[in-house]
Amino acid sequence: MLVFREISMKVPDYVNSILERFSAAGFRAYPVGGCVRDLLLGKTPDDWDLTTDAKPEEMLALFGPAAHPTGLPHGTVTVVSAGHSVEITTMRRDGAYRDNRHPESVMFTDRIEEDLARRDFTVNAMALAVPRGEEFELSDGTVIDPFGGRADLARRVLRCVGDAHQRFSEDALRILRLLRFASVLSFDVEAETAAAARETRARLASVASERVYAELCKLLCGENVTRVLLDFPDVLGVVIPELLPCVGFDQRNPHHCFDVWEHTARSVGAIPPRRELRWTMLFHDLGKPRCMTTDEAGVGHFYGHTAISAAMAEEIMARLRFEKRLTAQVRAQLECFDDLFPPERAAIHREMAKRGRGVTGSLLLTKRADNAAKAPEGLERAQEPWRRAQRVYDELVAEGACCAVSELAVTGDDLQAVGFCGRAVGAALSKLLDEVAAEKLRNDKVDIMKRAERLYRSGFGKE
Repeated sequence: MLVFREISMKVPDYVNSILERFSAAGFRAYPVGGCVRDLLLGKTPDDWDLTTDAKPEEMLALFGPAAHPTGLPHGTVTVVSAGHSVEITTMRRDGAYRDNRHPESVMFTDRIEEDLARRDFTVNAMALAVPRGEEFELSDGTVIDPFGGRADLARRVLRCVGDAHQRFSEDALRILRLLRFASVLSFDVEAETAAAARETRARLASVASERVYAELCKLLCGENVTRVLLDFPDVLGVVIPELLPCVGFDQRNPHHCFDVWEHTARSVGAIPPRRELRWTMLFHDLGKPRCMTTDEAGVGHFYGHTAISAAMAEEIMARLRFEKRLTAQVRAQLECFDDLFPPERAAIHREMAKRGRGVTGSLLLTKRADNAAKAPEGLERAQEPWRRAQRVYDELVAEGACCAVSELAVTGDDLQAVGFCGRAVGAALSKLLDEVAAEKLRNDKVDIMKRAERLYRSGFGKE
């Protein structure tokens, strides 16, 4: 745990200047919430939030054109300092929550303890105090911690401020924030907090899809994601009910020692923390419970499950309102998930020409993650071909291997000069790319033009 002086030295100048302005004007202001938590963990905060006893209109007057009223009903003003946006909220108490998400009213206060009492978890309910007066020295600051956040940080535990049921009933999104922090920070969840999250999980159905999606993206990219998925499938199943049939579903297959859900959770954690990869692994076996058959020996088979999983993924991505780019990335990975090829140059080069460099590179990662979550017996043998494939892929990328028509050493104009016209130009370019990718033809203009001339004389592309 860092000492106070080390903490304060990490506060950036653009935040210090705001704190100095408040102090000079006779107001109190505090860095609060996640930035204090991260400082105590020895991390550099991504965002800085402040709370103050200044009212919104006083902040607007104090900072002038640099202040923007981004949430006046809740006392929030954003101040731009040295090009950085800092969200500042007047200390407050929240009124009743009627929609499981937002307070109907807020009451401003000048007591920092009251403001911290409305926050979600103890590790997020701390503030960094700065003394008032002309001698402004942030290094003299202390941590205001009325709910034991520092002790919970030391124990690496997530615990609600006050009554957990009340916190989750006020704002159901806090349930997903709990899981997100457990995944990203690799913290345990305190028993009463975990129980309350499960008991109030139905309230998640009222949270906007965009907010659910944002939390899940962060959760899935956390280091502790496998443990969170295994511990809280009942909670996650409220927002993605398609997950629930996978829980405890016995695969009855010698290649799998885990049920579908544990295999899924382990495969998510086994792949690099990129959103498109983690979502792909979460989705890749959703269809298994719908299509399982058993043979005469009682062995389970899942013919066509990847296509079913992909269709289910499309429905989920639409419902959660994935952005188009991520939807396309996940779709591309699921479309090729079952592609098989030997770890040989020509085979991998052709896959790269068919799918693209990026998709093929990600495919190799999904293969290894999928294998890593299967039965440990024979795992090394199962992984070795994909390791060899990775080495070949890396060599091809390093060489700048041609993987698209646009990368061929010839253009459509070159083929028209040979005599190709109309649709035959595109067909000939595709044929030439196939031969280059199959390592039968060098991506050299002279060689390709000779081959194009032979193709033209053979009548290729003529109707």
